[in-house]
Amino acid sequence: MAGATLALVIILQVSFIIRALLRAGLTPSARLAWVTVISALPGVGIAAYFLFGEIRLERAKRERMREVRNQLLAAQASSPDQPLTLQGPAIPSFAAGHATSGFIPVAGNRLTLLPEGDAMMEDMFTAIDAAQDHVHVLFYIWLPDITGTRMADSLCRAARRGVACRVLVDDHGARRLIRSPLWRQMQGAGVALERAAPVGNPLVSLLFRRLDLRNHRKIVVVDNRISWVGSRNCADAAFAIKPRFAPWVDILMRLEGPIVRQQQAVFLHDWMTHHAEDLSALLSTDAPDPNAGPVIAQVIASGPDDVYTTPSDAMRAMIYAATDHLFLTTPYYVPDQALHTALCSAAERGVRVDLILPARNDSLIVGAASESLYPDLLRAGVRIHLFKEGLIHSKIVTVDGLFGMIGTANLDHRSFDLNYENSLMFQSTQVIAALDARQHSYIARARTLEGDEVQRWSALRRLRNNTVALASPLL
Repeated sequence: MAGATLALVIILQVSFIIRALLRAGLTPSARLAWVTVISALPGVGIAAYFLFGEIRLERAKRERMREVRNQLLAAQASSPDQPLTLQGPAIPSFAAGHATSGFIPVAGNRLTLLPEGDAMMEDMFTAIDAAQDHVHVLFYIWLPDITGTRMADSLCRAARRGVACRVLVDDHGARRLIRSPLWRQMQGAGVALERAAPVGNPLVSLLFRRLDLRNHRKIVVVDNRISWVGSRNCADAAFAIKPRFAPWVDILMRLEGPIVRQQQAVFLHDWMTHHAEDLSALLSTDAPDPNAGPVIAQVIASGPDDVYTTPSDAMRAMIYAATDHLFLTTPYYVPDQALHTALCSAAERGVRVDLILPARNDSLIVGAASESLYPDLLRAGVRIHLFKEGLIHSKIVTVDGLFGMIGTANLDHRSFDLNYENSLMFQSTQVIAALDARQHSYIARARTLEGDEVQRWSALRRLRNNTVALASPLL
């Protein structure tokens, strides 16, 4: 009996190793990591690979997503947005963004950077109170705190006066809202509610799909005229679920102009994937103001149903385009090797690179994996600034004061491969100046990490960091 069990384990182990070796789209480092885990920990490794080794989506959902994508593409074909003849160093970055989500860069936009802290959300509440036709809301995390309650109240007021309000939240990230009276309050007021990536019965669901895929997007669209993009969840900066890391310092920008249509398209794709309602006509009617401002912008949406092109491609193009100065802000730095190499290479060729990270990460594992990369960065000449006054949660990349990106994607494998993300690339010296000023304010609240400090780290700390880093392709 024992021999038969051992033979079964060996057969399963070999089968899963072969499957990992044959899996398309896996980087060599991730492939090696999985083979190592399965070989060293047969039972645990096999279970881990089954649960997290492949991006599994239910067949019906894949087909529905394809159907919705085709509907929206047909609707967008009738839009007046025309391809631009771009000039300058941003061309490869916009091209990479187009390859990721199919959106072209469009001119005629106005981007407004909102103030830091809870005050940034006032702009949304004011616009929702003035909405006349529809309000579309998508958040990864929505807490039933002061900010979350005010958002729910604003939507209820809008719905009661006849505005079509649609809310989509991640089933895991917004679980506290879904279980709270606010969810039922919105439902009672006539707000249409949907849950993205519903967990259901985990024991049944895991047979058909990965349970850790998340809709990490944050999108609000009002009347096809105004939208917002950034890192802010629908929650107070005090962030009640992790108060010891508070305040959470985010970035949020209001968008006006043709770019709103692209934001709308991302929301509609997610909404129509989970709901039978066909709203594709919104992409060909009620067009946003085509002359709202001077900014060229492009939405970069990504997700696990298409992992061959990711935000990492656009970020690498941005880094290689830099000749003078790169600013990067992220809470989680566990990038793929190509992105990490690009960043080090930029510093080595003389570009000033300022990387702003949290001094204390809310994830011990991610924090350790990030620390394992600090020596490489410092040797290359990257300036690492560790933000001390809360948890820096903004996601920002700016290049030479000319163009940049903000949004929901972190510089980590999860954002690139597993999450549904939404970012914005744009070209505007004025907007970049405002973002760089904001990042300078972060540096003023940070301490700059010195190389000799890292050299004094204990052997135990370095062992922990480098051991965790072995699994970084799987994080």
